[in-house]
Amino acid sequence: MDARDTREDALDTREGFGEDRATPGKSGATRDPRGGAGEDRATRGGPGGDRATREDREALERPGPEPVTGAGGPAERAAARRHWWTLPAVSAAQLLVVLDGTIVNIALPAAQDALGMSDASRQWAITAYALAFGGLLLIGGRVSSALGHRRTFLIGLLGFAAASALGGAAVNSGMLFCARALQGVFAAGLAPAGLSLLTTAFTGPRERGRAFGVFAAVGAAGSAVGLIAGGLLTQYVSWRWCLYVNVPVALLAALGTPLMPRDRPARQDGRLDVTGALLSAAGFATVVYAFAEAEPHGWGSTRVLAWLAGGVLLLAAFVAVEVRAARPLLPMRILLHRARAGALVAITLLFVAMFGFYLFMSYYTQTVLGYSPVQAGLTLIVNALAALVGSLLIAGKLHGRVPPAALILPGLLAAALGMFVLTRLTADSTHVLPLYLTPALVLTGLGLGCVMPPTAGLATSGVRPHDIGVASAVYHSSQQLGAALGVALLNTVAAGAAASYRPSGHGALPDAATVHGYTTALTVAFGILVAAVCLAAPLLMTRTPRPTGAEAGERRVPEAR
Repeated sequence: MDARDTREDALDTREGFGEDRATPGKSGATRDPRGGAGEDRATRGGPGGDRATREDREALERPGPEPVTGAGGPAERAAARRHWWTLPAVSAAQLLVVLDGTIVNIALPAAQDALGMSDASRQWAITAYALAFGGLLLIGGRVSSALGHRRTFLIGLLGFAAASALGGAAVNSGMLFCARALQGVFAAGLAPAGLSLLTTAFTGPRERGRAFGVFAAVGAAGSAVGLIAGGLLTQYVSWRWCLYVNVPVALLAALGTPLMPRDRPARQDGRLDVTGALLSAAGFATVVYAFAEAEPHGWGSTRVLAWLAGGVLLLAAFVAVEVRAARPLLPMRILLHRARAGALVAITLLFVAMFGFYLFMSYYTQTVLGYSPVQAGLTLIVNALAALVGSLLIAGKLHGRVPPAALILPGLLAAALGMFVLTRLTADSTHVLPLYLTPALVLTGLGLGCVMPPTAGLATSGVRPHDIGVASAVYHSSQQLGAALGVALLNTVAAGAAASYRPSGHGALPDAATVHGYTTALTVAFGILVAAVCLAAPLLMTRTPRPTGAEAGERRVPEAR
């Protein structure tokens, strides 16, 4: 690790989000008035110190987009309008990425029949997307910084649309699998570029809270919307439209891209971290594949354990390389930042629990309650609406007024309470929809909506301009790994509990074992969310003085042509 990276690790900023802040007057630290929101500039001696100071100064002096402040002049109002074009375009892209994680699940049985897929191979329609997306996210984040976030965003949208059209027109299973992998490749650039654009466009607390609230609302409701849309399209149109539907959404977002503020590619000094890129792609893809294989084969399978061990070793090698790299793909300061680490822990474990929750809601309503796929999907509207309320009316309104921990921790507890309600279900429970499902859907939706905006903000707060892309990628990687682990872990828990269930009496209902498996898995999900609170709380609840005066100014982010 060179002198600049060492210096940046020590100076990783904590911009008013409850992180530790170096204070003026301490030995070896001076305040640089150009540093943005409370950023400290330490003066270091030793080799490379002058170069680090010069490079930081050059980065800060580059022109950047003006923050959205609602200033009164015509030029300021025009600039503000351009910034607000960013929000619908990025939200549409977020919808594409999240929607595609669930919409194809509903269409898979129909696609299997149409294309003649075997039971053993059909999982690749899901796994191909997950492997490409999860494996390439970190690389996509660096590519976004190198090419410029707006340019990468546009390429990602057009590529995603083309891959979706290819998948919808698939004439055999191989063509569908390749199209799904291409979707994952373009999504790996699209997702971090979108979050980076949102971070750099909205810097004032009020506007940032509103923008992140909308972004998180789309993300929180997207999974439920995917299940609903997948059921409707498959039943009334065709499974192919579960892929074709992405094309108009992507093209509309692409049409709005020229109206977004320009950003300048970050200066990339030194050679590309090729070793880190290969290790990260291989490591994340191997871990995601191990999670996918655990669902059909079980966690005790030699095959699964071998893939999981291989993935862990590759990721350990990746960390070892990044610590020593002069220009790491993933600087360790991003992960070692206390509040950011707390946000990543919270969102990862929340996604572990929530994706298991969505799976069991779909299974329970259809196999036990006898709902049709469309009825099962429509039930999740309650969850989507609650997520919108949590992200827009609670987290969006309170952003900047309360510490992020005051939203994240109660949100996790609300989601945990929703899981706990469902653990009380039995095979002979009555009035299931009003007494169990609706309270659980409301509580989990509110929790998800309250957690996503502040964690997205913390994930990209206080990073240098050239690190915004990779910080965004880390946030999306946490969600992807959490979702993959949640489906695999909780599904195997449910299957094991159902298989070992022994009814305690005569006349046991036929669904008793199935319901017991679901409630056992949801009890594990409840425990995971409680553990998330315990792990995230000490990282998030750090006392720090609120920035005042010049310290409250926002960082200017480089603009790319």
